[in-house]
Amino acid sequence: MSILQKRSKENKCRRGGLMRLPMLKTIKSFLEYLRGERNLSPNTIAAYNDDLNQFNEFLVKHFSASSVNIADVDQVTIRLFLGELLEQGKSKRSVARKLAAVRSYMKYLVKHRVIKYNPGINIVTPKLSKKLPVFLDESSVDRMMELPDCSTVRGQRDRAILELLYGTGIRLNELIQLDITDIDFNNDTVKVLGKGRKHRIVPLGRKAKEAIRGYLTARAREQPGAVLIEAGPSAFLSARGKRMYPKGVYLIVNKYIGAVSELEKKSPHVLRHTFATHMLNRGADLRAVKELLGHESLSTTQLYTHVTVSRLKRIYDQAHPKA
Repeated sequence: MSILQKRSKENKCRRGGLMRLPMLKTIKSFLEYLRGERNLSPNTIAAYNDDLNQFNEFLVKHFSASSVNIADVDQVTIRLFLGELLEQGKSKRSVARKLAAVRSYMKYLVKHRVIKYNPGINIVTPKLSKKLPVFLDESSVDRMMELPDCSTVRGQRDRAILELLYGTGIRLNELIQLDITDIDFNNDTVKVLGKGRKHRIVPLGRKAKEAIRGYLTARAREQPGAVLIEAGPSAFLSARGKRMYPKGVYLIVNKYIGAVSELEKKSPHVLRHTFATHMLNRGADLRAVKELLGHESLSTTQLYTHVTVSRLKRIYDQAHPKA
C-alpha cells in the first residue's frame, strides 16, 4: 500500500474533498510508484528525485513556509519556478526536463485525488534545438568487436555485451535485467523487460548469439555453480559473480568505443543509436525499428531519419558533379 493510499484512510483534514498532504510525502509516494509500477531505472528515478526536491525548495522559499501543501501550487507558481531556473543560467534542456518531472508528478497526484487538476499541463515547454544522436560507422563497429581478449572469460563477456547492445539496440537497464532464460537460442530471440514493465521480443543476430554462447560456456567452466541455465541466473556477471551493474557496463562500453572513435559521448546508448541508424541506412522500415527499440511514439524513432538524410546529403554533395 502506497503512502497516499495509507494517508487517504488516515487523513481527516480535507479541502474540497481532497487530501491536504505535505509535498515531501507525495514526492516519496510518486518515486515509489515510478520504481514499483513504472519500472524506471534507478538513474531516472534519481533525476526525478533531484528535480522535484529542487521544486520543493523553491516552493518553501516562495510560500515562506517550512512545509508546502501541494494543493496551493498553481500555474503561476510553476512559471515562477521555471523563470528562476533560467535566471540561474540553467539550459533550456534542463528546464524542460524539470518541467516534465513536475507535470508527471502532478498528473500522478490528480490520479490519486490529491489535487483537482494539473497546473503544469498548459505551460509551454522551452523550445529546444534537436540534438542528432551520435553513432559509430560500420568499420568502427567491426574494429571494436575485435578488441576484447576472448582468451579470457572477461573478454568473452565484454564481446557478448557489445554484440548484444549493437545487435539488438536494447537499453542499458534492459541488458542488466536479462536472465539466461530470457535468451531463446532455438528461436534466436531475446525477451526484454522495457520501460513501464512492458515486455518485447527482439531478434538475436548470429554474431550476438555466438558471442553469448561462447561467454556462457566459458563462464560455466569457471563458475559452474553460478550458471545453471534452468535456474535462470543473470545473463551477465561481474568479476565477483554478481549481476552486472550500470556503471560496470558503462565502463566496458566506454573503454571499447574510446579505442576506435573520437566521439565525445561513449555510453551504451551510443550503440543503441548506432543500431537504429545502421538499420535505417540499410533500408529497414521505420515502424519496425520503432518496435525493436521499444519506443512509445514514432516521432522518437524519426529522429534517426534526420541522421540518415544528413548522411545522404553529404554523399550527394561529394559525389554528384552538379551538387
